[in-house]
Parts: sequence; structure tokens; C-alpha cells
Amino acid sequence: MTFDEARALFPVLERFAYLNAGTLGPLSRPTLAAMEERLRFDQEQGPDDEVVTTDSEHPGLLLALHVAGVRVRVAEVAARPTADALQAILSCITPRTKLLALSHVLWTTGQVMPVHELKRESGLPVLVDGAQSVGAIPVDVDELDYYTVSCQKSLCGPEPLGALYVRDPEQLGVGIPSYFAQKSLEPDGTFVPADGAPRFDSGWLATPSLAGLEAALAGAPEWRFDRAVEMAEVCRGALRGRFELIADGEKSTLVSFVAPGDAAKEAARLYDAGVIVRDLPGTGWLRASCGWWTSGEDIDRLVAALGA
Repeated sequence: MTFDEARALFPVLERFAYLNAGTLGPLSRPTLAAMEERLRFDQEQGPDDEVVTTDSEHPGLLLALHVAGVRVRVAEVAARPTADALQAILSCITPRTKLLALSHVLWTTGQVMPVHELKRESGLPVLVDGAQSVGAIPVDVDELDYYTVSCQKSLCGPEPLGALYVRDPEQLGVGIPSYFAQKSLEPDGTFVPADGAPRFDSGWLATPSLAGLEAALAGAPEWRFDRAVEMAEVCRGALRGRFELIADGEKSTLVSFVAPGDAAKEAARLYDAGVIVRDLPGTGWLRASCGWWTSGEDIDRLVAALGA
């Protein structure tokens, strides 16, 4: 292979003078192709296989489902009472369904999905997005197959830490192996996966971030869950009658309501007033996320700023 032939293998060199291999080396076309092929193999999904999710999932889950090469069936739950969610999701299951993938707490409405009931009723593998549940409400993974954790939300840890619970690591292929994924390696790249969870490690994690997370976990009071739900209900009570609440009556820590004007502009205005909430794109809603640290004064400031 000549120099020109070797150089032509790297797509990035068609656009850049790439002089940064000390940080990240360029990926060649054969490397990218091998990664894609292995990912498809380990996913063990075909174009006729299906995954069932809901109509109120975060892009962090939806985008991954889209590129998995499966058909995605969407259960409508956001516009229905939470009590109807179980049947709505079960009704989307077909003989081709291989996985249920959904949030424990919907990031838009705050509805708590019946993830354990879905597992028991369907018998299918269940993947749960725990971004809005872990640290906010009590969580017991129990018989669930996969459960993700976002450490920077209600756990109050630093970015970009997260976690993945896998009930049976030995049965899940390693789609994107790192150095830590293997306990033995052959010259052709064949490897024996590490035992248990380490096979899924993506690389070194910054020790200051880990120290920060450990401190955040140790500092969470025992009464955190009851207090967080209580303050969310205080928030709903303060907004009820003034604004249209979304999924009123939920026992989660997320309180969504219809903004009095343009939601994005209203969120920015509230920020300038010293109150931080977020708008939910495409809905016209604002969302207040309460925690065990939330005070009555915080709720009063929100109400006052909304009425200003």
C-alpha cells in the first residue's frame, strides 16, 4: 500500500489537515465499517424486529432506537390518564416485539410509567430510562433488564457521569468495545469479554468527578424522596387555578404547566428574575423540577415571577 492509498482511507483528511492524533487519532473507513458491522451483529436485531416505546421520550432514548435498525412502535400515553398507560403500551406489542424501552418518569409530563407491571405482563426485556427517576423517587430495579442513571440530575452529581444497570451482563454483547471490555485479546482483534459490568466500561472516568458523585450520594438525606414529592405537590397547589397543569395528580417531582406566553421566552424571563425552570420544546409548557432542597420560598418566588 502506497502512502497515497493509505491516506485515502481516512475521510477526515479530505476536509482537514488533521494534526491532533495526540488527542484522538483519525478513524479509517475500514475501522468505521468494522464498528458498524459489529454493532449490527451485537444488537442482534433485524429490520422486522420491533421495539415499543412511548410518545413522550427524550431524544437520548429515541435517537438510539432510530439508529438500531428496528421498527419502533409508539404507544400514546402522554395525553391519557396514567392509569391507562399499561394497557396502551401492552396493546402495541406484537409477536415481533423484542424490547420495551421507555422512561420510568416521563420528562415532559412527570407521569410515572408502570415499568414493573410491563415486565410482568409482557415477559419481554425492558429497558428503562431512569434520568428523571433515580434520586427523585425510590427505585428498585428488581426484575427489570436494563436501567440507565443520569448522575447530574436529581442525584446532584457532576457531569458527564452516568450508570447502566444490566441484570444479566453475560447475555449482552459488547457493541462498542474499549480497552476495558476485554480480559484477553488475539492479534486479529478477537477478544474474551471481561466478566460482568466492566465489559461495558467506555474508558477512564475523571477522579474529581467520581469524588464529587460519591460526596453527592453520601450527602443525600434519608427523607429526600418524601420531601421532594411533598414540595412538588406544594408547587402544583400554588400553580393550580392560575395555570393549566399537565398530568395533575402525579407523584413525581416534575411539575409541567402551560406557559402564560411563549414558553422559551418565559423561561428566559424567569431566569432574569432569579427563578430557573425550563421550557419543553414544541409543547408550550414550562417545567419546574422540585427536589428535597426545594423550599416554600422557592415556590413563592416562582409564582411571583410568573405574575410579574
